[in-house]
Amino acid sequence: MTIQVGDKLPSATLTTMTAEGPKPLTTSELCEGKKVVLFAVPGAFTPTCSVQHLPGFLENAQSFKDKGVDTVACVSVNDPFVMGAWGKDREVGENLMMLSDGNGDFTAAIGLEMDGSGFGLGTRSQRYAMIVDDGVVSTLNVESGPGLDVSSAETILSEL
Repeated sequence: MTIQVGDKLPSATLTTMTAEGPKPLTTSELCEGKKVVLFAVPGAFTPTCSVQHLPGFLENAQSFKDKGVDTVACVSVNDPFVMGAWGKDREVGENLMMLSDGNGDFTAAIGLEMDGSGFGLGTRSQRYAMIVDDGVVSTLNVESGPGLDVSSAETILSEL
């Protein structure tokens, strides 16, 4: 079943890359008592993700903070080393949190997986963006096909 507005994020562990190496981060640690914008991409370093989706959130990082967002996080079904390298390559610094859902457990738990095997990608995440208030989804925008419309940074920013 796909997560819906009003649902609490399921308990799951994601991973973020730190100077000391990969560090687990639970959805509770990420969201408890916070307003979080969480956006997902099918894959790090892929064209739409690298050229449009992630850059929009990076360019608007301060605007999100100005609207009361504590954390803007990007999640992908990639390993933490890839997510760390992508963040470094895109110079996200402290502006965005790069989260690995390496086995796709979180993505499956929220029902937003997609079959990318036709492109050699295996099971990945659909492209989406959500606003999470203290662990509860208040906005969920899932792309219905390829491209970037409802999950762009500008769209999510307008919904805060």
